[in-house]
Amino acid sequence: MQFSLFLHMERYQEHESHRQLFEELCELVKIAEAGGFRTAWIGEHHGMQYTSSPSPTAQLAYLAAKTERIRLGAGTFVAPFWDPIRLAGEAAMLDVISDGRLEFGIARGAYQFEFDRLADGMSAADGGQALREMVPAIRGLWQGDYAHQGDVYRFPVTTSVPKPVQSSLPPIWIAARDPNSHDFAVKNGCNVMVTALMKGDEEVADLARKFDTACANHPDVSRPDLMLLRHTYVHEESDPEGWRKGAKALNLFYRYFMAWFKNDQQAVDGFFEPVPEEAVADNPEFALGSLRRNMMIGTPSELVDRLKGYERLGITEYSFWTDNTLPFEEKKRSLELFINEVMPHFR
Repeated sequence: MQFSLFLHMERYQEHESHRQLFEELCELVKIAEAGGFRTAWIGEHHGMQYTSSPSPTAQLAYLAAKTERIRLGAGTFVAPFWDPIRLAGEAAMLDVISDGRLEFGIARGAYQFEFDRLADGMSAADGGQALREMVPAIRGLWQGDYAHQGDVYRFPVTTSVPKPVQSSLPPIWIAARDPNSHDFAVKNGCNVMVTALMKGDEEVADLARKFDTACANHPDVSRPDLMLLRHTYVHEESDPEGWRKGAKALNLFYRYFMAWFKNDQQAVDGFFEPVPEEAVADNPEFALGSLRRNMMIGTPSELVDRLKGYERLGITEYSFWTDNTLPFEEKKRSLELFINEVMPHFR
């Protein structure tokens, strides 16, 4: 099993500086590289302070100059927000800048708030067609002259300038949940990234089954990689109640997540108020005990056992998701514990 880091600049208060948050993000990536993480992933989000990330390419290009080995993943570009020619060229330039370290992740998108502003109000559920056309278009443009006549994108013969450094082209990853997305990814030779969000390991097992079914449906395709993304918080073995800090932080994170997903507030300078605690009091997924059980919250030995189970399910990459509303020093301590006391069991 390989390990990667998934992170954003989380901003919840006006007094927090984006510059300071970016410096902290960079330090976490450097710690991850020194600790043996394979990839650092940064997503794409717009107008949302709690995931301040309008351009993963800009952040990753900076990190390319500050790191040496760690691969740099866009996790993920949102297909309906992009023109294929522009995205192919920008991603290829990042591959050039990083000397062939690009991991190209793409998804259909999720937040209606963003679609209302960047996709002329298209339903977020309708982003799949853009994704299905984007994948062959990006590959075609990276390879040479290519024209596209689809339902979403139409353009005459053109090419990506520059071309990626990686001779076999950068790996493409697709964020998948439903069986059709898994099938499309595997059929097209793409790796798959999944997240169970607030659900437990039964959801992880179900996602792995969907991936296995897609692989069985396409025996002529080499089995792609399967990455699992999970919120991760590690506390010391000597502190039996240490899990509570992580669970409380993720309770707050998912109340913010729910607020943005519901999209029923008027954003003020990119801030939403989290859903109140009383509004989720009857939702068992928000209970601290459930969060402890479902998220990757625990001591190093507890996390090793969980990860061994994921390995048996066929997960080839585990992505340590840092977004959790906690301050930087807590994130740093948790990440270092994971590197020092969890990862050695998988080398």
